[in-house]
Amino acid sequence: MKIKYRKEINGLRAIAILAVIIYHANFTIFNKTFLSGGFLGVDIFFFISGYLLTSIILNEISTTNNFFFKNFYLRRVKRIVPALLFAMMCSLPFAYLILFIDPFIDFSKSLISAIFFVSNIYFNFTGNRYGEESTLLKPLLHTWSLSVEVQFYILLPIFIYIFIKFFKRQLISILIIGFLISILFAHYSSIYHPSFNFYQIFSRAFELLSGSLLAYFQLNNITAVRKSNKLFYQIFPKLGMSLIIFSFIFFSDKDLLPSFYSLIPLSGVCLFIWFSNKNEIVTKILQNKVFNFFGLISYSLYLFHYPIFAFSRVLHVFNEYYKFLFIILAIIISTFSYYFIERKFIDKEIISFKKPAIILFSFVIFLISFNIYIIKEDGLTTRLPKIFHTKLREQDLNIKFYQKENLPKVVLMGDSHAGALSFHLNEELKKNGFSLFRLSTKIYLKDFNYVDIKTKIIDKEFIVNNNKIENFLNNNENLIIIFHQRWAVLILETYFEVNEGSENYDRTVEKYYNYLEPINIKTKSQNERLKFIKEALILQINNMINQKKGGGGHKVILVYPVPEMVFEPHKLLYAKDFKKIIFNKKEYNPPVLTGSYEAFKERNKIIFEILDSNKSENIYRVYPHKHFCDNQIKNKCITNDTKNIFYYDNDHLSLSGSKFVVDDILKIIKNIK
Repeated sequence: MKIKYRKEINGLRAIAILAVIIYHANFTIFNKTFLSGGFLGVDIFFFISGYLLTSIILNEISTTNNFFFKNFYLRRVKRIVPALLFAMMCSLPFAYLILFIDPFIDFSKSLISAIFFVSNIYFNFTGNRYGEESTLLKPLLHTWSLSVEVQFYILLPIFIYIFIKFFKRQLISILIIGFLISILFAHYSSIYHPSFNFYQIFSRAFELLSGSLLAYFQLNNITAVRKSNKLFYQIFPKLGMSLIIFSFIFFSDKDLLPSFYSLIPLSGVCLFIWFSNKNEIVTKILQNKVFNFFGLISYSLYLFHYPIFAFSRVLHVFNEYYKFLFIILAIIISTFSYYFIERKFIDKEIISFKKPAIILFSFVIFLISFNIYIIKEDGLTTRLPKIFHTKLREQDLNIKFYQKENLPKVVLMGDSHAGALSFHLNEELKKNGFSLFRLSTKIYLKDFNYVDIKTKIIDKEFIVNNNKIENFLNNNENLIIIFHQRWAVLILETYFEVNEGSENYDRTVEKYYNYLEPINIKTKSQNERLKFIKEALILQINNMINQKKGGGGHKVILVYPVPEMVFEPHKLLYAKDFKKIIFNKKEYNPPVLTGSYEAFKERNKIIFEILDSNKSENIYRVYPHKHFCDNQIKNKCITNDTKNIFYYDNDHLSLSGSKFVVDDILKIIKNIK
């Protein structure tokens, strides 16, 4: 039995995809994001998918007393895979031309994960928090939702078939229990594990299962309830659409979602689908040709709009004027994709699908093979000028720290700024007969909590981690401790905002969402916290010097702040000189990008005061800014020269930049007795 085609549901798809596109385009009205909750269009897609999928499964089982898994999965393959592969094939040459080395490698990894429908897992475990500025530059980030849907498509038919065959009466109870477990898990995770919560099927299952529950009730005993009051037909579709629009306008990606709050838009979808009818005005609107057109191309439009937006953002041409042109471009390409890719495969009979399947499989093999090659060849660096060939960073996870018994111990302690020194420091200490221990922490500050500014939740891992560091320092003697942080962000609770030397660089300033606070003390302001932090940090450094076990105390090397920028040098160089890089690669001579030295001094004035206040012969000091500021260019801090890029993003030193600082540290270590 075929499910009746409902134009209004297709119109609802149109509403969902248009909301998603407007959200991703980041239109602003009176300095406020228009449709800040537009991303909830994806939640609507989940509900519709759960509803239609369950309707298909239950209808087939009820009419045939069986379920043909092969035909079901083949239909899903024909519906999903051709357009996805087409979008990937279209994106690949632009990624080759436009993306820098690390983003190109990330693109290839995300493409492979999307082919296997696990990109939600990939993006979660590679630290991509949805809605952040950096994720807008990842062309395939949006495939996370497709992976969630496909995982659901694979599991749900098996689950329903087994329960109908053996536990038919318990099916609705199990669906309700699954819904409740998922939403409780999602609400808890939205507070304590927001990134995991956003991407994973465990947290999204209730959105799909809410559609499944509606399908079950409609196909069983709920018809009488619908017909019991004709007023429902007129009121509830309008109420449902009002809840959806309310969510689009008043929710934002800063809210804890998915969670109990997700029930607002989901209830709206449920009410609309349940009570929509041909005599009701909202239903009539969504059944018109315009909404139906966008509903038909919604899948292709979802696939294509995000990479188009991402590539244009990388090139810094995604301004208010061009946004409309890119949306029109996405609509044109998606229309082609729907009529010449999607429809061509959807219209194929199952029995005649052999040749198209071979074609699809060939594209899959090509995409996987070529992108594995890209990863193995480090992003095909030869496609870029020489200044871009050098690897910019090496993560701590990839470094095997040199540690031998009976060798003097050096400790590299701090956050990711300290981590930027790891590679060269490890190599140099290995040559000079030292062991290196990496103690990673947001900041080593005893008796302090690390608090989420919005939820006021205390990061328990921060305390546990610092206790481990304290034990290490207490249980070892005569350590050389290198203490380095992005000091200003942690202490001042602000990101660097001065747009010096980069007038053409469009940047959205990010807020800092955490603060340090003494345990058992509730502070009222940043100034109050600053007083506590200043006193505690001075005491902390003195305590490290005086920590003893048998012999003398430790030696501490304080690494002062690295100059921060509001741009990522390699990306800005690449975007500004894109034409030169592509068409005149061999003769490319990069400009030197700069930031304000005065802004650096002003921002870090109090940091210098704190670090300078510790006076001891066991404290040594390293000043990274002396290599980059006020020497090559007066009153400017440089980010690169004609041969090397000194940063791997806007505030972390690259491998070539960190070499200057490591050399300074090594001179000190060699002279320590």
